Amino acid sequence: MNGLFICAVLSIAVTVGIVAVLLVDTVEFFRESSLGAFLTGTVWAPGQGAGEGGQYGVLPLINGTLMIGVGSLVVGLPLGVLTAIYLSEYANPRFRGVLKPTLEILAGIPTVVVGFFALQFITPTLLRPIFGEDRVFIFNAAAGSIAVGLMILPIIASISEDAMRAVPASLREAAYGLGSTKRQVSLRVVVPAALSGIAASVILAFSRAVGETMAVTIAAGNSPKMTLDFFTSIQTLTASIAQTVRGEVAAGTVRYNALFALGMTLFLITLVMNLISARIVRRFRQVYS
Repeated sequence: MNGLFICAVLSIAVTVGIVAVLLVDTVEFFRESSLGAFLTGTVWAPGQGAGEGGQYGVLPLINGTLMIGVGSLVVGLPLGVLTAIYLSEYANPRFRGVLKPTLEILAGIPTVVVGFFALQFITPTLLRPIFGEDRVFIFNAAAGSIAVGLMILPIIASISEDAMRAVPASLREAAYGLGSTKRQVSLRVVVPAALSGIAASVILAFSRAVGETMAVTIAAGNSPKMTLDFFTSIQTLTASIAQTVRGEVAAGTVRYNALFALGMTLFLITLVMNLISARIVRRFRQVYS
């Protein structure tokens, strides 16, 4: 019992420690850079060398992060929900027992492998032949979105399927008794009844997409810019952190402290999304408890 208590306290202490480290260096960054300029600036160009200087506007990185997040949902949401409907309403138990674990293996593929897949296959084989080589850059947000969309597909499919299977059988039986077909029951009864669970899966998947690093860095590039063109190179919050760390920035510099400001920004975004998701899941469980 004491061991379990120590483990619980340790997990809380680690979380508090992570937040404290982020907070201390974030405060240090804002002592040398304006919070207003950070939140409203449209140029991210960290200073180099002893003179430093530079511009630290986070909006281009948030723009790139949201492009990847929204783009990945465009790919992963329909595929995930349709897969969940099939697993819940159409697949026999034996086939479901094989298909669902196989689908979840996709979540275990290393992200760097997915990134190289996007770079070597999605862009040259899918995007460039369709939209033109002169329009689609080698590194582009569309490839990053597709790659991350495939990565979040198991999250959406698994949680949505659980939500659909939790819908009371009496609702299905009542719909069949009124003469509804299986497709009508699936789309007009089961999906609306499980909507809160599906919404929770979408929010969790979006949080996963926002926090993705290697696949986005490899596929989408490292060009922080304000754009809505998915065929050009962009940069996300996580990719900017990875690029800066790779450059071996000296500790104590403004650019070094900017890493923690970006980390805190990402932390707050994902925290809010996870809190919303937890609230939706709690509400979903109360409905069918």
